[in-house]
Amino acid sequence: MAQAGKGRLNYRCPQCFMRDLDIDMFYDKSREEYYCIRCQFTGSEEDVLRKNEEIREKYRRMRDRITDFD
Repeated sequence: MAQAGKGRLNYRCPQCFMRDLDIDMFYDKSREEYYCIRCQFTGSEEDVLRKNEEIREKYRRMRDRITDFD
């Protein structure tokens, strides 16, 4: 999804991304955390980045053609 305007970067929700849904998270300044309105996931910026990196392993070799199955 494209992000309009300048400001704080939008992140994907790790829980929704794991289920192949592309949902942006919202930032709550008073609590200093990100939250998802679809699945109630909340976490700090470090939590979101770490979990998104773990999920990206799923797509790591998506563009490679695998011919050796040994």
